[in-house]
This record gives sequence, C-alpha cells and structure tokens, in this order.
Amino acid sequence: MSSKVRSVHPVDEVLPAGRMLAIGLQHVLVMYAGAIAVPLIVGGAFKLPKDQVAFLINADLFACGIATLIQCVGLWKFGIRLPVVMGVTFAAEAPIAAMASRLMRYVPPVVTGTIITVIGLTLLRIGVNWAGGGIGARNFGDPVNLVTMLIVLAVILGVNKLFDGFVASIAVLLGLVVGFAVAMALGLVDFAGVRDAEWFALVNPLRFGAPGFDAAVIATMCIVMIVTMIESTGMFLALGEICERKVGRNDIARGLAADGLGTIIGGLFNTFPYTSFSQNVGLVGVTGVKSRWVVAVSGAILIAFGLFPKMGSVVASIPQPVLGGAGLVMFGMVAATGIKILARVDYASRHNLIIIAVSVAVGMIPVVAPTFFAQLPKWTAPLMGSGITLATVSAVLLNALFNGPETEPAETRRA
Repeated sequence: MSSKVRSVHPVDEVLPAGRMLAIGLQHVLVMYAGAIAVPLIVGGAFKLPKDQVAFLINADLFACGIATLIQCVGLWKFGIRLPVVMGVTFAAEAPIAAMASRLMRYVPPVVTGTIITVIGLTLLRIGVNWAGGGIGARNFGDPVNLVTMLIVLAVILGVNKLFDGFVASIAVLLGLVVGFAVAMALGLVDFAGVRDAEWFALVNPLRFGAPGFDAAVIATMCIVMIVTMIESTGMFLALGEICERKVGRNDIARGLAADGLGTIIGGLFNTFPYTSFSQNVGLVGVTGVKSRWVVAVSGAILIAFGLFPKMGSVVASIPQPVLGGAGLVMFGMVAATGIKILARVDYASRHNLIIIAVSVAVGMIPVVAPTFFAQLPKWTAPLMGSGITLATVSAVLLNALFNGPETEPAETRRA
C-alpha cells in the first residue's frame, strides 16, 4: 500500500500561530469600517441613545465573528470552507441556494470574468471615497488626506517589491500601521471613542424583545437576500479563482446556506443580515495567503472585539484615507483577477465580446450615475441599485442567449 503523504491545499493549510494572527488581524482592519457602518447608520436613523448604538456595534461584531467561523471552518452543510469574511449587509435559504447553484452551467469564464471584474470596479468606488476622506467628509480630497493615502500605498508597494514570504504577506498591515502613525502625527486621529468605550460588554440575545413577523417586510427582505446571494455567488467564484480551487454547485450551496445562517444569527443577536464580504477578496490576492484558517482567526478576533469594545474602538479610530491606500490595491486586485479570467475566453466569435461589453456597461450604471434608476418603483431599488447584481444577471442571460449552457456541469470539472 502506498505511503505517499497527501499534499495539503493552500486553502486548508494551518500556518504558524504568529503568522495567522498577524494576517487575520489584517483582514479585520480592512473590513472593520464597513462592518460598523450599518449599526451606526441605523442607530442614527432611529435616534437611539449612545449606549444602544454602542451595543449594536458590539453585537454586530460578535455575530459577524460567529458567521465568519461558520463560513470558513464549516458546520455540517453550512460554510463554503474558503477564506471568506462575513459582514453585515443593508439588505429563505434552501430554495434560494438550489436556484443559484443550478445556474452554474451558465457561468463559464466569460461570465465569471465579467462578474469579478465588475465586483472589483464597484469596490474601487469605496476605496476612492476612503482615500479622499470618506463620503460626506468636509475635508474630502484635502491634500493631507491624499498624502496619507499615498504613503500607505507606497509602503504596500515597497514591501511587495523588497520582501518575500511572511513580510510580503503582511504588506497591507504594515501599510496601515505606518499610515496610522502618519495620521496621528498629522492630527487626523480621534481617540475620544476609545476613552468612552467599555472594557467588557456582554451581547445578550433578543435584547430588544421577541421577533415580530410582517408579510410585507418578509417579502421585501426575501428580495434583498436573493440580490445579496447573487453577489455572494460572484464573490465565491472570484475567491475560487484566486485560491486556485474550483467552486462547484455544492460549494455555492454551502456558502449561501452559511449566508442564510449568518442572517439568522444576526437576528438572534439583535443585529442585521450577514453576507460574504467582497472587500476582503482582494486581500487574499495581495497577500497570497489562501488559508481559510487565517480568516477563521479573523472571526475569533471579531468576537473578541464584540466582547471587549475598547479594542474595537482603537481600530475604529483608523482614518479613512489610511484605509483608502490599502483599498486601492485590494479592490484593484479583484478587478485584475476578473481580467485574468477574461484572458482565457475564446474571442473567435464576437458574441463573447458583446456579452462582456454590455454586462460591464450595465454593471457600471449605479457606480457612474447612482440616481439613474431613481424614478423607478422603490421595490426595485435592491435590484437596480447593485451594479454587481445587474452585471451578473446580464452576463448570465446574454451567455444563455448566445452560447447556451455548458455541456459539462461545473461541479464535474473540479481540480
């Protein structure tokens, strides 16, 4: 009997503890601003007292950490078992998962490459806004913000040029640390939130009362979840390409099931729907670290931040321009991955060019002109307001029209 030792795929590799902690923290720093944005906005909209807004943030991080662990480590039929960070979304499970998974026959490289490219281009809007100082900032585009962003960008590029191995894998973290130090020297950092935050806080389930059920609200949220799951499917495909692991029908189903379970966990812990966070996909490409256990560490860190608010407040004090320098690299990496996939497409027929051209154009509408669909009924907002969703629907339908389904299902082509 052969005594060969099976090689471990990079996705399943367990790295040394110190390295996993550093890269896991890097993932948290990248997604933190997006993770706490929703509780801040919702808390402000409902004019909640400061202590209740703080509780929402803690609960959000706590539930986010649990959902991330389920997605990365796996729990029964839940979790895609890739380095996926879960985050709250603004925006029913088995039927939706089955429906999205059966579309795999209609997502050849011309479709996946287009979707992933649009994801990257859409995310770049976030990175650019961070770099300028944040949407609505009074000093947006201030030269100080731009210089801070450029310093972070220069550090990330310099580390990637001069170093290999572990140091190169934490280039984004080093860029954020240097950028944070520069921002402190320039007086851009406000530590007031750190002083006011508690050292320890429990996250009590159903703190605001038992759940209520309203048919109209449920129907609306089902539409929103379908949209977010379409986006998650595109993100799973992008991550599979970066990690060099084929993502088939069963993988998509488990990943979407974890999205649904994360939403249930969010409801239990007084927070919001959770979905796979596309902002961290680019970081996997930049660092070259594909281990899902690294992101599992990120989940543990998020749980700790939820229980120890003062820790999370330190991260929340990172200025937007510092995040912007990292965002430009990471989100650009997602777009570059899509372009790399499109290089494998057969352009002998002009049909594939048409599919790409129209789908990218449609996907850019909400990015270039956010009010383009403002005159349509409000119930269409979740569909029309997402460039990723528009590009996905367009690419799948046009590919079905011009090329038809693949003769070989995606799950049979696994590496």
